[in-house]
Amino acid sequence: METITTPQGRTLAMMRQAGQGPHVVFLGGFRSDMTGTKAAWLADWAQAQGRAFIRFDYSGHGQSEGAFEDGAIGQWLEDAEAVLDLAPGPVTLVGSSMGGWISLLIARRSPERVAGLVTIAAAPDFTEDSYWANAPDFLQEQLLNEGIIHLPSEYGAPYPITRKLIEDGRDHLVLRSPLHLPMPTRMLQGSADEDVSMATAQRLFDHATGPDIRLTLVKDADHRFSSPRCLKLIAQAIGEVSG
Repeated sequence: METITTPQGRTLAMMRQAGQGPHVVFLGGFRSDMTGTKAAWLADWAQAQGRAFIRFDYSGHGQSEGAFEDGAIGQWLEDAEAVLDLAPGPVTLVGSSMGGWISLLIARRSPERVAGLVTIAAAPDFTEDSYWANAPDFLQEQLLNEGIIHLPSEYGAPYPITRKLIEDGRDHLVLRSPLHLPMPTRMLQGSADEDVSMATAQRLFDHATGPDIRLTLVKDADHRFSSPRCLKLIAQAIGEVSG
């Protein structure tokens, strides 16, 4: 493991492996880290394929510095862009859940940096469409007045959701303005995903424009998308968008 300091002064933990390009860069999900099943499996796959690979923890995640509650989509986007600066030439982005949203932001803002894009159970605009829109009135009022609420999670401790996260998310929405993806793009989605619906995946697919965009729906796959079958599909998608 190594650390880097972003232009904003945040210290991030990351792992990178030498190999042939374009670099594959894995962007994890909300409160996940670079030791998760998909990231670790892709590291082994990249080594076996001789592919250059980078994985990292956003600030406030995993082994990176900072408090999770201080973060927001824009800050984690800056973290990802700082990591991309370490890779020569365009990269292949692999974004899982929130990482899918962040990878879409990068692809929209800096398409020249992205050779290919793979999203896994992408969760674009989830702060607005899930956490805010689905919160009852009393929780919305609590969030506005106190600046934070805690929502239950099947993955462990309750999620702290801050007013900053919601308001910053509104500055980075991708489903409400044009989203052109000129690079080869593969979107992977499980039918049994209880966090990101197939309707969300279809909405993203319908909304995005580009010459080579495909959506793959996988029967009975859940949000983790980490079964042997799903992991092989991720590797196949990377191969397709990497040329």
